[in-house]
Amino acid sequence: MTTAGEKEKNQRVPIYTARTGSVDLVEKVIRTDNEWRLLLSPEEFRVARKKGTEAPFTGAYHDCKEHGIYQCACCGTDLFSSDSKFDSGTGWPSFWDPIAEGNISTSTDYELGYPRTEVLCRRCDAHLGHVFDDGPPPTNKRYCMNSAALRLARPTE
Repeated sequence: MTTAGEKEKNQRVPIYTARTGSVDLVEKVIRTDNEWRLLLSPEEFRVARKKGTEAPFTGAYHDCKEHGIYQCACCGTDLFSSDSKFDSGTGWPSFWDPIAEGNISTSTDYELGYPRTEVLCRRCDAHLGHVFDDGPPPTNKRYCMNSAALRLARPTE
């Protein structure tokens, strides 16, 4: 007999990988809070697993100009390219487009008493930040992310 938790652990999701340029079905990453605590720093856990927010202008990537792929700090899924990064002036790393729509999911969040669109990693459900409709063309979107939920994979030379 298979339990609901086992079914969820065996769930597969299509994820795009920038390095190969392909979409593969990969296992959803499901861990307990204790397992995540062993893998993440306290700040990464607070932000990515408990839907926290880092203070503006304090994250490692808010003014980063390096090229590469921003990946999920929890599971390594490719999320954003530095090519879509822009300075929004908000103090958080901002992007006008994800690397692949299928690598993220969204949810409505009422934490501040009004609706906002939360952005999550599709593979592990990590809280990444929020998306707003005040970004630059061509998408007019501002994916306002937390540095603590991201890791920058720099291209190999």
